[in-house]
Formats: sequence, C-alpha cells, structure tokens
Amino acid sequence: MTLPRLFAIAVLSLCPGLTAQAGGKKGENSGISFHIQGDPSDNPKMVFQQNTGGRQVVYRRVPDFTTKDIAAFNPFPSQDGQGYGAVLQLKPAAKNRLAAITNANVNRWMLAIVNGRNIDAVLIDKEVTDGYLVIWKGIGAAEIDAFDKEVPRIGESKPRR
Repeated sequence: MTLPRLFAIAVLSLCPGLTAQAGGKKGENSGISFHIQGDPSDNPKMVFQQNTGGRQVVYRRVPDFTTKDIAAFNPFPSQDGQGYGAVLQLKPAAKNRLAAITNANVNRWMLAIVNGRNIDAVLIDKEVTDGYLVIWKGIGAAEIDAFDKEVPRIGESKPRR
C-alpha cells in the first residue's frame, strides 16, 4: 500500500462512539462515520457543507461507512504530534462496498467524522480494493481507549477490555 493511496482514501476517524452528526439519527454524535462528497444540486436536507481544501464542499448526510463496518484497527501517533491516527480494517462486505464507492467517486472527497467532529477529508485518487481506511490525525487518547473496548486491534481476535 503506497502512502499516496493510504492518504487518498484514508482519512479519518475512529472510536466506538463515532457516527456523525451529519449522518444517522438526529442528535447522534458518537462513533465513526465516513461521508462521500455530494452535489450542490442535491436535496438540501440530504447534504451538509464542510470547509475542505480551502473551499466549501457538500457531503452526503447518510454515511457510507460507520463504526459497525470496522473489523479491526491500529492506532498510531499523528505526524503533527497532536493525538492519534488509525488504520481501520473493514469487514468483508464493507471492503467490497469501499471498492465500489471509491471506483465510482474518483476525484471526489471523503470526510471522516469521529464522535460528531469533522476530523479530516481525503481526495479519492483511485479505487481502493484492500479494505483499509486511514485516519491520519485528530483522534484523542480517550477515543482510542474506548475503541479498544469495542474492536480488536489488527491481528488480535478480541477487543481489549
């Protein structure tokens, strides 16, 4: 896996309490979710705007991936020294969905949301077939600890409790 590829798809977020304010039920601000760029002409109730790459980008409210799609993860210290990033291994069905979604959305953005916070976005540069997403920054130590109780680390069979 090359760094540009990881960066291009990778993004974003992590923690069991992670779904997005922008996706899911109203008021739900916990968990991880990933949202694909929408179109400005989409129904305004189905999208939200986020500053990305120096401009306002429209993202779909309904997430394409959530915490339930994650099979395992590995955290790492972020390069900026503020918090952590994580490699997220998707479950088999989500892996297939990732390949289809990234194939259909080359040159569009994917936004990661962790516990209701817009963490990071990456520009999809090609189809991703390996089933891994990367969040490069923005995850707190408490979120890593919480996620450890829900999802195993890559290579382990059970969550750390």
